[in-house]
Amino acid sequence: MMKKYLIYGILSLTVLSCNSEKKSGAYETADSQKQSSTSSSDTPMAEKIVKTADMRFRVKDVQSTKEKLGSILRAEGGTIAEFNTHSQIRQNEKVKYSADSLLELISYRVEGLVVAKIPAEKLDDFTNQIAKMAVFIDDQSLKQDDQSINYLSNQLKNRNKLEAVTQLNNSVSGKKTGVAERSLALKDEYVDNKANNLLTDRNVRYSTITLNFYQDNTVKKMIVVNDELADYRPDFFKRFWLSFENGWSLFKEFILILANLWAILLVIAAGYFIFRHYRRKKLMA
Repeated sequence: MMKKYLIYGILSLTVLSCNSEKKSGAYETADSQKQSSTSSSDTPMAEKIVKTADMRFRVKDVQSTKEKLGSILRAEGGTIAEFNTHSQIRQNEKVKYSADSLLELISYRVEGLVVAKIPAEKLDDFTNQIAKMAVFIDDQSLKQDDQSINYLSNQLKNRNKLEAVTQLNNSVSGKKTGVAERSLALKDEYVDNKANNLLTDRNVRYSTITLNFYQDNTVKKMIVVNDELADYRPDFFKRFWLSFENGWSLFKEFILILANLWAILLVIAAGYFIFRHYRRKKLMA
């Protein structure tokens, strides 16, 4: 009888221990889900709107426009990130101005490029000021890129990477080599995500605006040196007299050549007279 009660007691304890393990596992799952939801709710999604703008317009003078843009940007707390001017020649012609100079006429168009950073809250006011400076606006655009999801994603990934690095550092000592490599890779990814978020923060605070501007075609007049060598030749009479002198010099050189060949000329003359003598003698016979 005592054995029977002992068996019932052991079975009862086994059932109770199983139920308690199930309840504790359920409580642990609920706690982990609660912690996960709490950690997610602790990271609110901040609005990260990156604004970029583009404008193309005509102005009276490119250089003075660039100087005005620089003054306005400094007053608004912005900076010029890039500046470039380019002169595109449309037509070029040279006409004779004097014996040794030419009048060069150049038709060209000057274009300017400014890439600027300006506080995002002052972007609209800045574009309005530019519109007043322009003679004519070709096109104007504004783009808003919402980086809020990517920003939050990087934050959550960084939190997970920090936890993973902590777990790896506390892992079994026998796997230290592999753990160090994996930990370094996670740290590098953490740095990349952190840098991307810092870049996003800067782009949110300072908007990028690209300005392309140009002025009407301009004609430039310049007196330049005549590079046509034919125009530097002497006049007709001077060249005629020089040609006469050159011909006389050639004739004298020819006489000198004949004087150097006197022996050959003597042989030719002797041969001619001998041939003539024999021919006359043959005709008389």
